[in-house]
Order: sequence, then structure tokens, then C-alpha cells
Amino acid sequence: MKIIIAGDLVPTKANIDLFINADLKSLLGEELYSIWNSTNIRIFNLETPLTDKEEPIPKYGPNLFAPTETVNGIKKLDPSLLVLANNHILDQGVKGFYTTIKALQDKDINFIGAGKNIYDASKPFKIEKNGQRIGFYCCAEHEFTIATDDKPGANPFDPLESLDHIQDLKKESDYVVVLYHGGKEHYRYPSPYLQKVCRKMVDKGADLVICQHSHCVGAYEEYKDATIVYGQGNFIFNKHDNEYWNNSILIDVNIDNNFRVDYIPIVTTEKGIRLAKSEEKNEILGNFKKRSEEILKEGFTERKYEDFAKQSIDNYLRKFLGFGKWLSRIDRRILKGSLLRKKISREYLLTIENYIECEAHRELLLKGIKARRNSL
Repeated sequence: MKIIIAGDLVPTKANIDLFINADLKSLLGEELYSIWNSTNIRIFNLETPLTDKEEPIPKYGPNLFAPTETVNGIKKLDPSLLVLANNHILDQGVKGFYTTIKALQDKDINFIGAGKNIYDASKPFKIEKNGQRIGFYCCAEHEFTIATDDKPGANPFDPLESLDHIQDLKKESDYVVVLYHGGKEHYRYPSPYLQKVCRKMVDKGADLVICQHSHCVGAYEEYKDATIVYGQGNFIFNKHDNEYWNNSILIDVNIDNNFRVDYIPIVTTEKGIRLAKSEEKNEILGNFKKRSEEILKEGFTERKYEDFAKQSIDNYLRKFLGFGKWLSRIDRRILKGSLLRKKISREYLLTIENYIECEAHRELLLKGIKARRNSL
């Protein structure tokens, strides 16, 4: 059995016409088109609602959507399973969610990781082929598209529930694959917490854990008898032209007498993607392997993440203090951060730290923020 698992897919202005016309050869290129069609099972993350009426929900970050006709190209990709557990599936509200579900159901496309409520969204998906039972479980970090008891959306990662779901799925599967939509965007290494979560998923029965969402190729880890991939990059998402978005990998799983994981590097084109050429492949896989060796060094993950946090904290603090776009730019570029330094103090930082780190404060703070936001 051969399985290919791809990252995030969003039809954009660059290729909406290709999706509508189901022009796969233009989207994938000849070589990748051949590889894709030679695979038994194909899986990728649909990172957008499909709707013809834009009705964005209030949120921080972009509200994605693609016309429902783009489902033609999605169907032509012949997915065995689509992942909907992500931070964009509810971007166009409940109506946009249900137009997505209808478009997929009308084309007989299987999906996982989202549903009419949290119980529906948390259901796993099982594929049995050649006597092998493969269980798939999907979940996402908490942003603005998480399902609740009475609201549709994505299946959240909940350590009090999700780990039990994985353990239960393993009891009725020969192999378990977990697709986790989380991790920091444009950061190529796992955070200490993310590494801990993914290892615990393996402890509970996962044979392969893939972290999507970061929009870049990260690192991998062979932990016990399983594989963890901390970031595989996008599938087809032609939005930005930078070092993170311009290449990615497909996860190539081969199941015979064992469970083997390989990687297929791809690069973006003007309107889609293509198989990486020899030099590109060597560079992508070489850097991938280098980072994977680095995270095995004692204390590396913690030190690397602390450096990343030091680079990121001022941006968070400016937002907490209500700095707008222009004031933030003035402080960064002209005042060299002096305005921010005047606004913060050790006492202020200790207060923020306590409110975020303490479970009781954090729960109350989030509940209060949501209630206040809903009243505005």
C-alpha cells in the first residue's frame, strides 16, 4: 500500500481557473502528476471554505475562501480523504462551512476533522486495504474555527480527550496516522511543548504524526518506532513568494511488511507546483535532515525556541498595548523600540505572565474577552 499525504491546499487567484477546469497537469506538472496518480491513497488538508458568498467571521488573521466550482479540481485530485481540521474551515461562518460540506458530499469526497459539533468533528476515519487497517485522526490548535457542543467547526486538540481518541483508534487499527494542524507559522523547528505533545501521541499509539499549518518544511524525528514530522509545508497554496512558501514535501508512506516513511520534495510554480529537480531536491532534503539532526541534540529545541521567542515578544507586546499598524512601524523603525520600553515594566510583564500561565486566570480571561467581544 502506498499513501501520499500532502499539506495545505487553497485555490487562489493564480489558479482558480485551473481548479474549476480540473486541469491537473497544469497544477502538478507532468512528473508529479504521474506520481500522484500512481498512489493508492491520497490525503491533503483543505485549508479554506468553499463558498460563492463572502461572509467572513470576526477574527484575527485572514478569512480565506474559494468558489465552490473549484471542487472540480479537488475531485480530480482523487483524494481518498480530505482533512478539514484547521484554523480556516469556519472563516466564512456556519453557512460557508455547510456549503463546503455540501460541495464535498456532492462529489463523494471523504473528509475528516470537522463536523456539525465537536462530537462529529472528532470522529476518526479508517481505511482497510490488502488486509491492513489504517486509522486517521485529525485535530487543530485553538483559533477561531473550533467546533463546540452545539456549533460546527474543526476538531480541537484537547489533551484530556484527543490522546484518548488516539489510544482507542489504535486498538482497532494496525497503524494510526495523526494530522495535527499546529505549530508556529514560518518556524522550522518544534517548540518544546509541540515536541512533547507529538511524542505523547506516539506513546498513545500513533505510528506517524504530521504537523501541518506552519507553511514551511521543518524537521522530522524518529521517536520510538514512529515518525514525527514537524512541518511539511504547503501542497497547492500560491499566495506568497518567499523562502518558506516556495518549497515543501509530500509524505510518502509505504506499507508492506513494515511502515516506511519517505519524502518527496516539491516546489511552487507560477500557477501550481511541480516535482523538485535534482539540485532542488538535494537542498530541500539536506536542510530537512540537518534540522532533524539538530533537534536531537541535548537542549537544542529549548535554546532555539527561546531565541525565537526573544525575536517575537516585542510584536506581541505592542499588540497587547494597543499599538496600531503605523505606531508599531514608527516604534520599530524610527524610535528603535524606545516607546515600547517606556510602556512596559517588570511588574507589567509579571502580570501578563501570570494571567497567561495560570490556568484559572487564563480560562477566566479568555471567557471574559469573548463575552466582551461579542457585546461590541
